[in-house]
Amino acid sequence: MEEFEVVEHIPDKKEGGYLVVGIDFREPKYVRFRASEEPKDYTSIGVEGNKVYYGRKEIGTVLEKKDASQVNVSTKYDIKYTGGYSLDGKTVYLDEHFPKILNVEGKAISTEESIGLHHELPEKWMSDIGYEYPHAHEIATGIEKKYVESQGVTWKGYCNEVDKNLRLVYRNKLEKSPPSLDLAPYLYCRDREALKEIRESK
Repeated sequence: MEEFEVVEHIPDKKEGGYLVVGIDFREPKYVRFRASEEPKDYTSIGVEGNKVYYGRKEIGTVLEKKDASQVNVSTKYDIKYTGGYSLDGKTVYLDEHFPKILNVEGKAISTEESIGLHHELPEKWMSDIGYEYPHAHEIATGIEKKYVESQGVTWKGYCNEVDKNLRLVYRNKLEKSPPSLDLAPYLYCRDREALKEIRESK
């Protein structure tokens, strides 16, 4: 049985019950399901086939599943916010100048994994079901944190290394942006300068 952590749930006004999103930070994997009762946030649920269980009790039916194996990570472009994703969600982007490996507290951390697959991808998953950028970003940051800490380093140590390199990337003027980049984060933040650079660099 697959295990997921509940990250969000809202009442299903059309069908009754609750629409619930669960994410397994390890790969990561995503499941959305309709539940007959309200699970509390950040509790584990199990999925077997199209059935969802809370403890031993069947509580819902799977509506949608996704996982990182369906997604490509590209490091061929300039990305203003360091990470991003395509409109169709099939590609996540990491800026080509950002290190692929960070040395954090004596351990090598892959940024294609931590930022690409464990932040940008969950953020896209949440955005695609209607969550505004700040909320999707907050959920994605939590998933990135769980992944990083599972690698045996502290979140503070990791963030210190990321921040050092973010400043370098932010100073670069974009030269080649992906043609299919999802602009939702830039539009939400009203970052006109970044949007101009992106459009001029395609």
